[in-house]
Amino acid sequence: MQIVTIDFETFYDTGYGLNRLTTEEYIQDLRFQVIGVAIKINDKSIEWFSGEEQASKGLGQIDWENTMLLCHNTQFDGAILKWRFNIEPKVYLDTLSMARALHGVDAGGSLKALAERYKLGEKGSEVLDAKGKRLEDFQEYELREYGAYCRNDVKLTYDLFKRLSKNFPMAELKLIDLTLRMFIIPALKLDSPMLEVRLKEVQQEKQKLLQGLMKKLHVDSEEEVRKKLASNPQFAELLKEFKVEPPMKESLTTGKQTLAFAKGDEDFQKLCEHENPFIQELCAVRLGTKSTIEETRIERFIGIANRNNGYLPIPLKYYGAHTGRWAGADKVNFQNLPSRDAKKKALKQAIVAPEGHVVINADSAQIEARILVWLAGQHDVLEQFRNNEDVYVNFARRVYKTSNISKMQRAVGKTCILGLGYGTGLTKLQSVLKINAGIEVDSEQAQNLVNLYRQVNHEVVKLWEDCDRSLSDMASWPSDKAAYYLDKRKSILVTSQGLRLPNGLYIYYPDLQIKNGRYVYKSRRGQIGIWGGAVVENIVQALARIVIGEQMLQIHKKYRPVLTVHDAVVCVAPKNEAQEALDFIMDEMKKEPKWAKGLPVTCEGGFADNYGDC
Repeated sequence: MQIVTIDFETFYDTGYGLNRLTTEEYIQDLRFQVIGVAIKINDKSIEWFSGEEQASKGLGQIDWENTMLLCHNTQFDGAILKWRFNIEPKVYLDTLSMARALHGVDAGGSLKALAERYKLGEKGSEVLDAKGKRLEDFQEYELREYGAYCRNDVKLTYDLFKRLSKNFPMAELKLIDLTLRMFIIPALKLDSPMLEVRLKEVQQEKQKLLQGLMKKLHVDSEEEVRKKLASNPQFAELLKEFKVEPPMKESLTTGKQTLAFAKGDEDFQKLCEHENPFIQELCAVRLGTKSTIEETRIERFIGIANRNNGYLPIPLKYYGAHTGRWAGADKVNFQNLPSRDAKKKALKQAIVAPEGHVVINADSAQIEARILVWLAGQHDVLEQFRNNEDVYVNFARRVYKTSNISKMQRAVGKTCILGLGYGTGLTKLQSVLKINAGIEVDSEQAQNLVNLYRQVNHEVVKLWEDCDRSLSDMASWPSDKAAYYLDKRKSILVTSQGLRLPNGLYIYYPDLQIKNGRYVYKSRRGQIGIWGGAVVENIVQALARIVIGEQMLQIHKKYRPVLTVHDAVVCVAPKNEAQEALDFIMDEMKKEPKWAKGLPVTCEGGFADNYGDC
């Protein structure tokens, strides 16, 4: 199969570019125009075709059914190829995705940065001179120069691929292809009328709250209310006006005190339950005003569907997280669509299967908890999972010293099993119990739960300690030290570079060092604190991601994955074989990974006409 490397140059201007618009918005905009495309077939010379007509002729000469498309940002160039020229290659390759996986999500991923890293040559700057110029505005010599710039980008991309592919796992290349297809060739559709109804409800609910606050805050406009509530400093001042001290927390990046106004901050949660009902209402509107997530999402989804004939391209960032998990992209994050609130669930229910098909959602059950005890060698709990016992109930029985466990008590057991495996302390446990289970425990009760978990899961605690030692080694690797396995399973190799995973990729901790008595590493968000329990969490999530990736590839042999959310796979199948498809998918997701002997995996799943109900 041949490799065809391409790079499109397109019109852009102030207010119209990928720095302002999403990829989908930009390509589907009426202002979109192809200035030209450079094409390289295998290692042959690179050709430049200016204008959409010439580009179409050049692209039309290629046998796309026998072609692997290679670009540096294939989500962009591949979408142009499909949406504007109706061309679909056999396979999608992407050096940007490969670089993220090989070098870590915080390493520079631009073509310029990677060309410098691998000493491949210099990326030109002619694109800067093209701002605001449509094809008809270019002089002939300017087009020649632009073509030379574009051909150079193609050469850099091709040369970069040759370097990156030497160490890149084949399975991961296939996952890149699957991920890109979710966006470029969407399968899910959107019920826009349903969302338009919900949008009106959201706007009416917000209007009612804002009008009530206008009276209480003695302001004349909704905009004044928004400004007071949306700004951290102004919100803090507003609280002080009502004799309430704003909650504070220590910043992980600076070590200094900062306002604790995030939804998950414990002290802000207490503020939301202040004895003064007005303060409670203030906090509620603060959450809705500062981040109008539902309203914005609904409007964005409707816009996407309108521009794409009712279809919903799924933009996912392959290797988007530190642990390799997929992440949201293009201002659309499918990883955290609301599911619990009946009204907010409308967003998921509006995502529907095409006519004659169903949506299938299969979710790995307790995958992190299972991997944790497998990795640690906590054989007693591992055996409970193998025997399909209720691990949450078993732990709750230890807590309450009774065999008859209530629903509330099981919720405590579940929170402890899922929350304490990474070294969570009593304060955070109290918060999580309150948020997730609606249960309040005092400090002594919380500490007893922490102590009990650590007592009965001694191998998990030992794994934290082993990871602490690995941090010490990675921060200052002795010249004569050999790489070693972290776990008895020999799944994680500790090296001077980072932690090597079973798929050959790494978890990196760049510039790992001790600062103020704790380990920190460098990221684009600043320095991140890290310790043994957090390393265990990173490893477990990375392994869970490998499991789900391998499952997706097996499922793809019969049914196409159209979305993945955390540890779940979403597919579309013909309605007349819905149960057969579900059975096949669940069977694949219950198979033990080849590299993880003895790991009992299982899943839950269902199908429906829409994503929200399956």
